[in-house]
Amino acid sequence: MKKEYKIVLLEGDGIGPEMTAEVARLFDFLSEKQDVKFNYKIMPFGASSFFVTGSSFPLATQQACENADAIFKGPIGLSFEDTKEIPLEERPERGALLPLRKKLQTYANFRPVLLPAELSHFSPLKKEVVGNGIDLLMIRELVGGLYFGEKKRGVDSNGKRWVTEELNYTEDQIRNIQITALQAASQRRKKLCNIHKSNVLLSSIVWNEILEETAKDFPDVEVEHMLVDAAATALSLKPGSFDVMVMENMFGDILSDQAGGILGSLGLMPSACMGKTQAYYEPSHGSAPDIAGKGIANPYSSIASIAMMLRMSFNMPREADLVQKAILSVFASGVTTPDLGAFSNKQLKQVTTREFCDQMLANLAKELS
Repeated sequence: MKKEYKIVLLEGDGIGPEMTAEVARLFDFLSEKQDVKFNYKIMPFGASSFFVTGSSFPLATQQACENADAIFKGPIGLSFEDTKEIPLEERPERGALLPLRKKLQTYANFRPVLLPAELSHFSPLKKEVVGNGIDLLMIRELVGGLYFGEKKRGVDSNGKRWVTEELNYTEDQIRNIQITALQAASQRRKKLCNIHKSNVLLSSIVWNEILEETAKDFPDVEVEHMLVDAAATALSLKPGSFDVMVMENMFGDILSDQAGGILGSLGLMPSACMGKTQAYYEPSHGSAPDIAGKGIANPYSSIASIAMMLRMSFNMPREADLVQKAILSVFASGVTTPDLGAFSNKQLKQVTTREFCDQMLANLAKELS
């Protein structure tokens, strides 16, 4: 009897439904070819959900997520003008994304920054900087910090506007993400770079104090400390010097987007958001409403996120490796989609999203036969 898993697919906005459709095709393919059955349900989430249901994160979607074995989240968000039509508290990030993280307590964001030979022509960095490629892992705390602290605004007695936002972290939140990062480093090249701003922020001083304690349980891992601004420079000048990086929420948001830049596009960066019991997986890129419905968006980030799901949620490392290999083989054959074509420094054949995935599935079929 085939092992069965329940998957929730959150379509999101813009190109989200197109990415979700290709993810569904991959699950159908694996269910047919492998001794496993993926039962998926597509649910509304984000701005598009608000316009249909009145909620960016409807109760039915919340319940489906709570009962899922894993979740794929498509990109969310609309254009600036369209977003203004949505009440502040229902806008996708506030009304859907942050509540999803809080509900599932997905405290650890894994973002692999991978630039193998098949993708090297997308990077804007010089060959001597990229060297033999980039292979680092960013681990970001995801449910604490400024994003979840109390927020207030008002007007003082002189009619001047003011705003206050709190940065809150508990010892358990800090320790959990640090242990996760140390464990990851111990399974890779045994180097952990701790990103902080202790010359200014008290939260970073506490963060570093706790890391001194947690690192004692991982004597095989070399820990390096780096100010966040220095880390931003080093990412551009010597990305190969990093193995695993650990950081608090806002630092991770900024540096992981910079990492997408050194790859050439956030369309080349998958991610996993892990909790103690549940996880969701998502492409790091945005919803790209300007190209939505045109069938020209590259599915790499979404498909590679499913490879992470297979590995991290379902203990299917062989299948994860083969999915990753199959999609990289499409690039290696000189093929891309129009959205990424402009970022490459070599001439490539441009195909549609569906044609790109057709070739990926054909490659996967050969590997599984």
